[in-house]
Amino acid sequence: MPPEHSETIDAGDVRLTVHHWGGAHDAPPVLLAHPTGFHGVVWEPVATRLVARGHRVWSFDFRGHGTSDRSPDGYGWDGFARDALAVTRHLALDGDPSLLAVGHSKGATALLLGEADHPGTYPRLWCYEPIMFATTDPMTADFDNPLTTGARRRRAIWDSAAQAERAFASKPPLDVLHADALHAYVAHGLRRSEDGAHYVLACHPQDEAEVYAMAPVHGMFARLPEVDAPTLVACGEHSDAIPPRLAQQIADRLPKARLEVFEGLGHFGPLEDPERAVASIVAWADVSPRP
Repeated sequence: MPPEHSETIDAGDVRLTVHHWGGAHDAPPVLLAHPTGFHGVVWEPVATRLVARGHRVWSFDFRGHGTSDRSPDGYGWDGFARDALAVTRHLALDGDPSLLAVGHSKGATALLLGEADHPGTYPRLWCYEPIMFATTDPMTADFDNPLTTGARRRRAIWDSAAQAERAFASKPPLDVLHADALHAYVAHGLRRSEDGAHYVLACHPQDEAEVYAMAPVHGMFARLPEVDAPTLVACGEHSDAIPPRLAQQIADRLPKARLEVFEGLGHFGPLEDPERAVASIVAWADVSPRP
């Protein structure tokens, strides 16, 4: 099921697409922030379940993803933090004591960065494998890491959306995605080429590569003690991105956090098993925000 409707908002240097999934006007709000290379509609199996469980839900496309603008000045992760903050303010959710901000991978890091920069924006956070490195020392961009080089080689042009979906479903890493998440990824993550003859990735491989290259620079691990909001740090038991040992280090540095390990899952956990993710999100939504 697609979003009830989507809108474009002005976030200053870019225009962003925000997706409204529904829910009663007075229902507790949830904002969903997606991983690198994906988009806000990929949350479809999570969002629809959250609405069914009594929440009001939004997601959005970060800059360079989905139908949001490409970034005019590169892909430093502070830009993703600004995107999430702009959406939160546009929806008048910043500081709402009933708000739960949910992020996956880069999306989780963007929320943490935003909360560190503007304390009180997100009263509680649910962060599945926020991307960071376990050091408080400054780091530089890495344009030769495996994720960056892999993104540059990613196939970007397809004869049809169906062809792309079959290919993604047949091999790692996307073969682990829930069927509804994979279909949503393809439906919103491909666009017609200018000549109308092909389908191309909405997230340009070169942009995705730069996002990965800039990941070491944001320095969020050093800033974790600045985040006072109650935070659930979640990870997959078999993750090769933020494994349980690193996830525990992240949780330990946060003033009000606990760790939840999703048995049998990997880095794509919420998109692999949306039912289990929603159960965890709903439970955390009931945690009291900071006083």
